[in-house]
Amino acid sequence: MLLRLAALALGVVELLRPRRVVDFWMALATSDDDVSLRPWVYTAARVEGLCLVVWALRRLRD
Repeated sequence: MLLRLAALALGVVELLRPRRVVDFWMALATSDDDVSLRPWVYTAARVEGLCLVVWALRRLRD
């Protein structure tokens, strides 16, 4: 139950603010500020957020 709620929260944040989420994780993953992301990365983050929301809502109903 707690995992589903965390997935739901992360999914909503990724849907609404994908740039902030991706930039946060990239800052943790890299030590260089010289990394440039491709434009489709933020779209992929939104799709991932949508998948998390759908998964969490579907599991909460069961």
